[in-house]
Amino acid sequence: MHMMDWNTYRQQVTAGVGHFAKLSPDTIRGYGALSTAGQKTDQLDAKTRELIAVAVAITLRCDGCITVHTDAVRKLGATEAEIAEALGVAISVNAGAAVVYATRALDAYAASLEA
Repeated sequence: MHMMDWNTYRQQVTAGVGHFAKLSPDTIRGYGALSTAGQKTDQLDAKTRELIAVAVAITLRCDGCITVHTDAVRKLGATEAEIAEALGVAISVNAGAAVVYATRALDAYAASLEA
């Protein structure tokens, strides 16, 4: 059993974006332009771009992004191990960001002592 029905959810997200596109077509056109802009340089292959997208999706905690990009990267031939490696990178970057922001919290504490 899965945590949620990702296939149905992906269909719901797609339908929701389609509805939003009718209400705000320029917004969705702009999003589409952003989504395809990185592909034009052709420095990374599609599978690598989608692995990055899955990793970013978990850092943003975006279930819609997760379902869309994991489906896309699977269709591009990514293995579960490749996805796990990309997720591991995302996890380590998030941990690193927390360490950096911990230093900011300690700096704010030190500054409050001076007030």
